[in-house]
Amino acid sequence: MDVTSRVVEIARNAKKAATVLAHLPSDAKDCALSDMAEAIIRQTGLLIKENAKDVEKARKIGLSAAMIDRLTLNEGTIEGIARSLKDVACLPDPVGKVTSMWRRPNGLLVGRMRIPLGVIGIIYESRPNVTVDAAALCLKSGNAVILRGGSEAINSNIAIANILQTVLTDHAIPGGAIQVIPMIERDAVREMLQLAEYIDLIIPRGGEDLIRAVVNESKIPVIKHYKGVCHVYVDAGADLEMAVDICINAKTQRPGVCNAMETLLVHQGIAGEFLPLVARHLEEAGVVLKGCDRTRQILKDVEQAKEEDWYQEYLDLILSVRIVNDLDEAVGHIEKYGSLHTESIVTNNYQNAQRFLNEVNSSTVLVNASTRFSDGFELGLGAEIGISTTKLHAFGPMGLEELTTTKFIIYGNGQVRT
Repeated sequence: MDVTSRVVEIARNAKKAATVLAHLPSDAKDCALSDMAEAIIRQTGLLIKENAKDVEKARKIGLSAAMIDRLTLNEGTIEGIARSLKDVACLPDPVGKVTSMWRRPNGLLVGRMRIPLGVIGIIYESRPNVTVDAAALCLKSGNAVILRGGSEAINSNIAIANILQTVLTDHAIPGGAIQVIPMIERDAVREMLQLAEYIDLIIPRGGEDLIRAVVNESKIPVIKHYKGVCHVYVDAGADLEMAVDICINAKTQRPGVCNAMETLLVHQGIAGEFLPLVARHLEEAGVVLKGCDRTRQILKDVEQAKEEDWYQEYLDLILSVRIVNDLDEAVGHIEKYGSLHTESIVTNNYQNAQRFLNEVNSSTVLVNASTRFSDGFELGLGAEIGISTTKLHAFGPMGLEELTTTKFIIYGNGQVRT
């Protein structure tokens, strides 16, 4: 069977499975998810073996350290994957939830009920854990999912899919509920993006080039997240020890992810004291600093930041630093250079904290906390299928509710329209 025929077959199977999943009882979904977690643990050795093939190939072709980090599975990450399945099983099922109800003057009782989206296509790079997280969230929310991981993770993803599909069979759930496209040819993605009659939503996860290519080619609605240019603004009067801890965590805890800090903004009133303090810790962690002119007057050895640096998602131990006059300038900088992902303010001023929350338009805005908390698991969603930086139909980390929509439900007692 050629690539086109195979992808169409996968999409058709997903469409058929979606009609079953939409009405699958919560306990049936939860039981399957729990059994998937156990199956993943039992097959740890197999998963590590198959993943090792992908990691070896990734090293040979020269993938970056950050990409290899995302790709690698070990006992710890596999335990985390299994735990995420169990976490999703424990979450409330959004399907069938009535979110509101009101009565019209004519006596009609009108409400909204959550329903699945249908078939969701996920296109992603490097991270085999996405295969499990996406499968779990889609199954729990009553959606069929078609997973197309990068060629660099093909062995890992096929192994995971085989484990999950075996559990589906054991629970008499259609295998079309969770499918991995097993071909690495780019034509498979192009074909998938044309199948609007079968697939309801595309969610790409990966670099900006991947996402723009998907948006340009897709006939299906796409949830977009081009990049994460995340900011931390240290306000006048901030607790400097807290600010250092937050900045170190936001930049260095895992620099290759989309919620890592890429630009540090510092109020001019504390820059002279704070910048040498935080710079020492950042440089000890191996971070290369690029600063504005005023920053370089305080930190003599940092590189000159160029205009294009303020737009950069480095995904590496590199940080742009800028001194700003006040909160207004910090918010203006974020508005101009940000990507609507995640921003944080460190401050002891309640009014400034509230202004930052109200005026910064990004999908996640924090006060006195690291940008690394912009994550579905950390926010209590169990897991996430991605982070949307567009406002339709979801904004920010996407959990179960974001994988549903609502329909109107109406109760009457014989009303007719006049």
